[in-house]
Amino acid sequence: MSKWRLILDSPASGAWNMAVDEAILEHAGRGDSLPTLRLYAWQPACLSLGYAQPYADVDESRLAAHGWEVVRRPTGGRAILHTDELTYSVTTSPGEPLMTGTVLESYNRIAEALVAACHTLGLPVSMEQHSPPAASAKGAVCFEVPSAYEIVLDGKKLIGSAQARKREGILQHGSLPLHGDLTRIVQALAFEDESTRENTAVRLLKRATTAESHLGRVVGWETAAQALVGAFQQTLGLNFERGELSGAEKDRAEDLLQKKYAHSDWNRRV
Repeated sequence: MSKWRLILDSPASGAWNMAVDEAILEHAGRGDSLPTLRLYAWQPACLSLGYAQPYADVDESRLAAHGWEVVRRPTGGRAILHTDELTYSVTTSPGEPLMTGTVLESYNRIAEALVAACHTLGLPVSMEQHSPPAASAKGAVCFEVPSAYEIVLDGKKLIGSAQARKREGILQHGSLPLHGDLTRIVQALAFEDESTRENTAVRLLKRATTAESHLGRVVGWETAAQALVGAFQQTLGLNFERGELSGAEKDRAEDLLQKKYAHSDWNRRV
């Protein structure tokens, strides 16, 4: 079994969460830290934009009115409103066996573990393969756009993931919506008129879902985290060692927070 680090983090701001993911990417990529599965949440709710998504998609006044934050991810894809969810990140060196091969091959391996975790939670999900979304795919909302290996429940997308392959390592992170109203995201995005905003909300509910929608009850974060850890162990043959950020990782995350993820030059870069 491969030895990995497991980090279970307390809820934090979007900028800090992205800074931590990148700090782990650099250290795990160099071999200074073990390959890492990190499970976390967001406080307050945060709109995250894909690496190349236009900042013009954000409705700043509505975002502020709700007390929500905004951050740009180091990975691609479209906007996600992070709230009432479990977020996972997988961070490794380029040579880690789990992540070898093509992006789609590594996506597939991780998707198998995500499917197993959902089954443990009583969610009869399936994995559907799609062509990778084109850069020109329409729609600002991530859960409207198909991903390469989509985790589907009741014919609707449940888990969205994105991967970044860099010289220093590989990062994949994704979201499992546990409960709440998925249409809240339209209150954080800019639309040409209110009719388009309302139509997007209706369309989103036809294409995406939460664990609560299927089960009729709320799945707690801790319960979902336990299922995910067990599935990664059993499905992927990983041996987890519970850990925390190293001192060097914390220092680097603080640096990335101040100079990148909490800075308008990064968040408004497109």
